[in-house]
Amino acid sequence: MTTDTASSSPLAPAPPGFPACAQVDLGAISANVAALRRHAPTAELMAVVKADAYGHGLVPSARAALRGGATWLGVAQLGEALELRRAGVTAPLLSWLHVPGQDFAGALEQDVQLGISTTWALDQAVDAARSTGRTARIHLKVDTGLGRNGAWDADLVAILERVAALESEQLLDVVGIFSHFAYADAPQHPTVRAQQERFEGIVEQAARAGVRPPVRHLANSAATLTNASAHYDLVRPGLAVYGLSPVPDLGSPEDFGLREAMRLLSHLSSVKDCPAGQGISYGHVYTTSEQTRLGLVPMGYSDGVPRHATNVGPVQVAGRRHTVAGRVCMDQFVLDLGPESPARAGDEVVLFGVGAAGEPTAQDWAAAVDTINYEVVTRVGAKVPRVHLDEVAP
Repeated sequence: MTTDTASSSPLAPAPPGFPACAQVDLGAISANVAALRRHAPTAELMAVVKADAYGHGLVPSARAALRGGATWLGVAQLGEALELRRAGVTAPLLSWLHVPGQDFAGALEQDVQLGISTTWALDQAVDAARSTGRTARIHLKVDTGLGRNGAWDADLVAILERVAALESEQLLDVVGIFSHFAYADAPQHPTVRAQQERFEGIVEQAARAGVRPPVRHLANSAATLTNASAHYDLVRPGLAVYGLSPVPDLGSPEDFGLREAMRLLSHLSSVKDCPAGQGISYGHVYTTSEQTRLGLVPMGYSDGVPRHATNVGPVQVAGRRHTVAGRVCMDQFVLDLGPESPARAGDEVVLFGVGAAGEPTAQDWAAAVDTINYEVVTRVGAKVPRVHLDEVAP
């Protein structure tokens, strides 16, 4: 499917004086959510803002997603849910990955809904309800074949046997039931249909136990874009909210009407002439083949640049593509700019950005270092400042 690329703020230069920064286009996030709603018009939309909104900045990104039409927000960690509440975000909010001893009472007091997948978590939610006098609003997380977080078999039976009674006591309100795909990025994989059938069977099993949550949700970004049969009552896109394709083999962001929200920028800190035959950086795994010019970029693996980008990472300077030359260091790497390069210290460096604008992308980096675009954006270090551009209505 091809649609117009999501509207967003114009590309902006890197602010001067920053060794590095991650520009985040909040208008793109809003527009991406609007595009995702068009892909799933019959369902509500939960924007997943876990992991600091995939590295984009939790609170600004959450607000931008809500402006774009998200009706829920989702996080993995309870601390992120409480941070959103402290920032004044009032939208329905689900947190689903917990450990014993976390402050469920504080979560209930802040109207945070809890994902429940274990008997201990159910016990802890009930204790919190009793201590606060508030009904715990929960979503049952079930494992339909991913083999990760979620209740199945005897644990699921035990939870369902208790939940109906606890609802009648008004200690619990089961708002939702949800699961997660193993192969949603491969829509024709047989596990996709098998997991949907298993999910629908568990919904029926819950109903027989007297548990009938109004919200069923299973679709992540990939299923939101490629599998309408999995939309149910609510979709949970994460990566696609930030304009990255969860199915790069099937389509680019532009193909789905999305635009990358993050640009990772730096400036050349020095440019110097270099003779042929000079080894570059640790271990001399790159050697210049001719007299050339070298540019130093003040970013490295402490900033989230993968060390595996040695000799393969794509970088743009003055509209021209280059490749990392030599070993990526803790806080710097080198570019072989070529003998005729007019580059100077202070020139902008784009590590990744917007593909439609001709920049290297997070997907380009993922392909270069044999990982996924999710990791590329989320690994950008906390010491790299996020510069949030003003939002534009979708």
